[in-house]
Amino acid sequence: MNKTELVETIAVRTDLSKKDVDLVLGAFWDIVAQTVAKGKDSVTIPGWIKFEQVERGARTGRNPQTGEAMKIAKSKAVKVTAGATLKAIAKGDKPAPK
Repeated sequence: MNKTELVETIAVRTDLSKKDVDLVLGAFWDIVAQTVAKGKDSVTIPGWIKFEQVERGARTGRNPQTGEAMKIAKSKAVKVTAGATLKAIAKGDKPAPK
C-alpha cells in the first residue's frame, strides 16, 4: 500500500476528506522526524511501533570489492521497532483489525 492508497483508505473509514487525512499524516511524519532528529526522545505508539535515534559506534569494515579493511566512522541512524501487537498480527497469533 502506498501513501495515496493509505490516505484514501483512512478517508473512507473515517469520513474525513483526503486533504485532511493527508495533512494529519504529514504532521505525524514531521513530528516523528523532528523527534528523531533531536535524539533525546522517541515516538512510541504502544503495541504498534517505536521510532528512535541510535548511535552506531566507529568500527572496522571491509571493502566488498577489494576485501581491504577500512575504518567506518561513528554515525547516527533511525531505529524502527515493531510493537508486540503488530508482531502478533504479523505472526498470525492475533487477528488483524477490520
